[in-house]
Amino acid sequence: MSTITSPVWFESERPMSLGVMVPIGEASHFGETPRFSDMVEITQAAKEAGFEAAWFADHFLFEDAADGSTRGVWEAFTTMAGVAAAVPDIQIGSLVACTGFRNPGLIAKSAETIDEISDGRFILGLGAGWHQPEYDRFGYPFDYRVSRFEEAMQIIQPMLREGTATLDGTFFQAKDAVNRPRGPRPQGAPIMVGSSGDRMLGIIARYADAWNTVWHSDASKVAELLPKVDAACEAVGRDPQTLIRTAGGNIAIGEGLGRRPNAVTGSSEELAQHLDSFRQLGMKHFVVGLDGCTPATITSFGDVIRQFDAMVG
Repeated sequence: MSTITSPVWFESERPMSLGVMVPIGEASHFGETPRFSDMVEITQAAKEAGFEAAWFADHFLFEDAADGSTRGVWEAFTTMAGVAAAVPDIQIGSLVACTGFRNPGLIAKSAETIDEISDGRFILGLGAGWHQPEYDRFGYPFDYRVSRFEEAMQIIQPMLREGTATLDGTFFQAKDAVNRPRGPRPQGAPIMVGSSGDRMLGIIARYADAWNTVWHSDASKVAELLPKVDAACEAVGRDPQTLIRTAGGNIAIGEGLGRRPNAVTGSSEELAQHLDSFRQLGMKHFVVGLDGCTPATITSFGDVIRQFDAMVG
């Protein structure tokens, strides 16, 4: 059963806050490899354009199934910590961190530390992972991913909320593990989980503050998932209204780079209306995957944000 009645989330003046994916890997939607200075500059530009959150993917590499070529990715937690220290007044989050890559107690400790570095601006997005070549090359087990994820959540969630966890699981163990010192928020950082599978939705309903679904070019696809989300909450005795709903989609600026699939295009007004279609479904936050994503394209997207703000009042 779920005991969550008051989810942890950040305050926004908008009915639906906005975030942007920051490029973090080789041959990304940045164009070339973003250096740390590029990621800081992009995050700063995002804040100035009106975005409220900067999101970072958690991968080690991407392998092309056709030819076996690989693209590397900067490590997410160290990157987020650095950007959080360098850029104030914007949320920093993982979309999403893979519980298969790290011990769950370490994930909780890392989240608490970044929350301290950011003065309470961190969002811990979590998922079970999906890209098997990463697991194979780095020696992580790919089997029982949902079972492993469920056990990880039984350690991460109480460590962030209560400061301690004990679990004698099949895959993970914690024996009175403590999350100290605590950061600026007594209840810890928000936990957001991205998935739409039936079993994962049950885990989300029990342990997460927020649910995420990406990458959608049409809000109707999200609408189709909402009854499943509600049912998962009701099945564990949770009021569905206590689960924060978030979504995301790709948007191309100009001609784009073709690095983010199914990217929506249009005028500033049309793109603002596109964002608003997700707000009308009750989404509390929307993550934009810009194709491409540079300080210049983010600044240009500021026009869309201003149109959106005018639209929703």
